[in-house]
Amino acid sequence: LDNMQLEKERGITIKAKSVRMDYIHSNNTRYIFNLIDTPGHVDFSYEVTRALVACEGAILVIDATQGVEAQTIANALLAKKARLIIIPVINKIDLVNSNISSTCKQIQSELNIDKKPLLISAKKNIGIDTLINSLINDIPPAKIILDTSLLAIIFDSFYDPYRGAVLLIRVFEGIIRKNMKILFSPSHREYKVLEVGYMKLSMVETDILSSGDVGYIVTGIGIKDIHNIKIGETITDVSRNQVKKDLKLHNIHEQSTPFIFASIYSNNMSEYNNLKIALEKLRLSDSSFNYTADKSQALGLGFRCGFLGSLHMEIIQERLEREFNLNIIITFPSVVYKFKYKGNVITIDHPSQIPNNIKIAEILEPYVEIVITTPVKYLGKIIELCHQKRGSQKFMKYVSTISVMLTYNIPLAEIIINFHTVLKSISKGYASFSYKHIGFEYSDLVKLEMLINFTVINELTIIVHRTKVYNVAKIYINKLKEIIPRQMFNIPIQAKANNKIIARENISALRKDVLAKCYGGDISRKRKLLEKQREGKLKMKKFGKVYIPSDTFINLFKISLD
Repeated sequence: LDNMQLEKERGITIKAKSVRMDYIHSNNTRYIFNLIDTPGHVDFSYEVTRALVACEGAILVIDATQGVEAQTIANALLAKKARLIIIPVINKIDLVNSNISSTCKQIQSELNIDKKPLLISAKKNIGIDTLINSLINDIPPAKIILDTSLLAIIFDSFYDPYRGAVLLIRVFEGIIRKNMKILFSPSHREYKVLEVGYMKLSMVETDILSSGDVGYIVTGIGIKDIHNIKIGETITDVSRNQVKKDLKLHNIHEQSTPFIFASIYSNNMSEYNNLKIALEKLRLSDSSFNYTADKSQALGLGFRCGFLGSLHMEIIQERLEREFNLNIIITFPSVVYKFKYKGNVITIDHPSQIPNNIKIAEILEPYVEIVITTPVKYLGKIIELCHQKRGSQKFMKYVSTISVMLTYNIPLAEIIINFHTVLKSISKGYASFSYKHIGFEYSDLVKLEMLINFTVINELTIIVHRTKVYNVAKIYINKLKEIIPRQMFNIPIQAKANNKIIARENISALRKDVLAKCYGGDISRKRKLLEKQREGKLKMKKFGKVYIPSDTFINLFKISLD
């Protein structure tokens, strides 16, 4: 099911996939399984949340070599909240470094699941029949209610170049068929069904979808109407008048809230419309990110995008480049801040929006509770990393003789840059983490602005803690000095905090040898040429435009600011 090239390269699931499987039991009974494969990473938890709406049960797959990881706990809590029946499964039992007994104890103690986990090896086909029998016996079949009008829910969608918007639905009551007129609620938009079917490894058209089925519908919604589609909307007959009751009954989940923001621009302004269309199509298949029009003095027209996390942002960037062949620029990511100004609490998603005359003590930043599971031998380095990120320890528990679980409260801004990479590096890939947002807290923060040729570049403005501001400014300036090419005039690079310049570097000018063709003669001729060159450089410095390479923001994103 992981058919995206990025999924194959990274070995992770990025997009939830729905599939229907026909199974003939040994007693010759035919069963239909509607399965949804969901991601495990915390940045894609929204994919899990909306998939649970269409399910009666969940198979919680745990790696026998890794044990219960932080994201395992997070996803198990989502399944419990949705009141699903959970079947714990331990996979990869055939590997020599698997630790089955320890993983079983963790399932009982950390997940509070008393059911005995099933032991399988998907690679070697061990225990699969037992798992399928457990699905049949432990998870109840969908309730079939046919003698009523239609009631279904949209839990996912994607864009097809020939069909337009394809909506994945779960039918709770009644039936839906081709040429039927349906009503979306609460948007109150009417459409005609052009095609119905179900998902296997490809789309399979059928005559009807009835109560209990999971499938897709095509209504002819084009690219211009994509924003009218809301994940979580219900679909009913146009004659049904119980919309409010149905919404409450089926507990439609809310839209996701982005926590990380960055601006995306096209490297070629002629591709602006292509970028806009690409974002519209991605928004349909991934409703967990949003975007609005943006404009930059340095980069031109673009879009301000909101993401669930740094991995989510990185995946969107790569999908735009690979799937739509776009050459884009993505700015340094930032989080949502709040500050008090003239008696009001203002929320902003970019540091440049904070006035320079604001008191630093009045800025609030978002905090997260982060849960890390790691082997004991890496504990010291991970604690040191959390303290570097301004984290405060709340809890530590040994889940086994070789594994420990840590809980820290950490500013969100500290974990969106390289935290996951560094954590995996110091733990040799064994540590994992998940996080949840716990609100805003006051911090001693400073707005750091970068000036190139005495002009503030808003895209390079960041918020840092007062104790780090000077070191971060020096790192920024030295990196910019390496990246920005030399011009025909001197380029000053400055860092400003609290309306004061705290660091500066100069990019020296390229020198043209204007005396190359002077063979002897009066010295005054040479002085006249040198004076003319000096005046020209001063004029260029005043009116010239500094060229900032498109990869500047990407290179700054990769550096460590500690």
